[in-house]
Amino acid sequence: MICNSKLQLSNLRIRFSRIKRELLIGVAATNLVAAIAVSASPVANAAEPVFGPPSSAESNLGLVVCETPIAARLGRDVLAAGGNAVDASVTTALALAVTWPEAGNIGGGGFMMIAPSNGEVVCVDYRETAPAAATVDSFANWADRRHARMAGVPGTIAGLALAHRKYGSVPWSKLIGPVADLADEGFVVDEYLADSLNKTMRLTSVRREPKFQEFRRVFAASGNQEWIAGDIMKRPDLARTLRTLAREGAEAFYVGSIADQIASSMSKSGGLITREDLASYRAKLRKPVRGDVFNFEYFGPPPPSSGGTTILLQLRMLEKCGIAETTGTSWTTQRVHLAAEAMKRSFRERAARLGDADFVEIDPEIWTEEFASNLADGIGQDQATSSEDLADGIKLTPPNRESLETTHFSIIDAEGNGVSNTYTLEGRFGCRIVVPGTGILLNNEMGDFNWNPGVTDRRGKIGTTANLIAPGKRMLSSQSPSIIKKDGKLVLLVGSPGGRTIINTVSEIIVQHLVFNNDLEDSVAAPRFHHQWFPDEIRFEQTGPSVQLFDAAAEELEGMGHSVALWKSRQGSAHCIAVDAETEAAKGVADSRRGGGVAAVD
Repeated sequence: MICNSKLQLSNLRIRFSRIKRELLIGVAATNLVAAIAVSASPVANAAEPVFGPPSSAESNLGLVVCETPIAARLGRDVLAAGGNAVDASVTTALALAVTWPEAGNIGGGGFMMIAPSNGEVVCVDYRETAPAAATVDSFANWADRRHARMAGVPGTIAGLALAHRKYGSVPWSKLIGPVADLADEGFVVDEYLADSLNKTMRLTSVRREPKFQEFRRVFAASGNQEWIAGDIMKRPDLARTLRTLAREGAEAFYVGSIADQIASSMSKSGGLITREDLASYRAKLRKPVRGDVFNFEYFGPPPPSSGGTTILLQLRMLEKCGIAETTGTSWTTQRVHLAAEAMKRSFRERAARLGDADFVEIDPEIWTEEFASNLADGIGQDQATSSEDLADGIKLTPPNRESLETTHFSIIDAEGNGVSNTYTLEGRFGCRIVVPGTGILLNNEMGDFNWNPGVTDRRGKIGTTANLIAPGKRMLSSQSPSIIKKDGKLVLLVGSPGGRTIINTVSEIIVQHLVFNNDLEDSVAAPRFHHQWFPDEIRFEQTGPSVQLFDAAAEELEGMGHSVALWKSRQGSAHCIAVDAETEAAKGVADSRRGGGVAAVD
């Protein structure tokens, strides 16, 4: 168990005030430079996006690594005041809802992996659920993915509350107060967020639909001009909501005044969520996916996340194929080939088998070493297998678009308790519906169900009954917050955003760090590539190192039978913590592909 302790927390607000003053006078310049460097190329053959090296810090007293520096610092302050990793995760998650609104949230859901220093790893499943009014054919002819109807019942607040109730030590209200102050008093907008807001505001302004009116009001820059890096954003509506949660607890969101506001908004905007749906929502403690592979012990989220299962399959196939016996510390053509073959097979099994285990029976053989070994037997050392040949009777249809917007954070405290958390609104800014007066952005997660029973698309969308819509059911997810132990000791916390690319980003970092024996900075900065069964191609992110790998390997990979392509932007934004198994020294590394911040307890 994570131990409770008597805490001196009065300095939390003092330290917050210091951080706020620093940011307002420009200490955020470092983050601005990093964010400017990662702006995405709009087309696949344009200039390569450039990003600087990951930021990092070391500490034996605690680390927080996430998408924004101020969220990392607020989480760090909780640790510095005597809170544990779960306490800090509440503050960090809510601070990201303020400072990273395209994905940080209280109107979405996710998965939190918790590794107590002296207990079993657990998973808090706070994935959204389908409203009671949703049926298997509710979206059969639906096209608008930015509509209130797309919102699933949010789970974030219930998940944070469950984790805090089981493992937290700091009073709930103390964890939220500094975040509410931040929302009220404002923070510096960086280049990445400014660009993201401006693009989204232009889209909603062009359409001028009444449903986006509150979004435009909440996120409009001063004078309705475009956001510029260095501007100050304030979130007063969200601050009031946070203070309600601090005062009344998580119940306010599900059975109290906030629930009333959400239900009223849904009724007026054509959404499916009712007050009864909110009152019946429950976050759940689940047993993680666990497996011995290479020389370590892997832990990942179980269904309804596909992440833990798919990553474990990939790692076991790569072990069987002998990737650890290949030489060097970098991706080579041979290694990319083996990884891509493992990816396409694991994603095929994901498509065929996985869904919400509370609603569908999942054959436990998928988690056995023998199952992965049998899949690996079909991998040739120098010949690609066609994805069509792996379909095995699954009917295919053209693909749907997939969003890449999610966010991840990793936290470790002085006692060695670790948290790896990924949560999301699904699309950038979710369905772009803001509950009036609350600042709450709602998700558009209903799109993660299969809308066409019996049909799987060429991106790997589930077509079997495992991921069809049902009232109260959780939609399948690719979120993959992962924990690695070696000889019983925590050695790695890892996760990333990126839709289905999350799975492969996390798998590649694990292999880079623990199999190829690179340090964590190099593992996070290394080239990334992706295969998800369909479309049948290896996609390399369009960044300098990945383009170099593409140029070096493309011809030989094509000779093996692969299709290869440069993707239009970066892959993921991984925020990780590694722990030296011998010295127990911890290092946090923040990916710079989007922004990233790491804060250490001194």
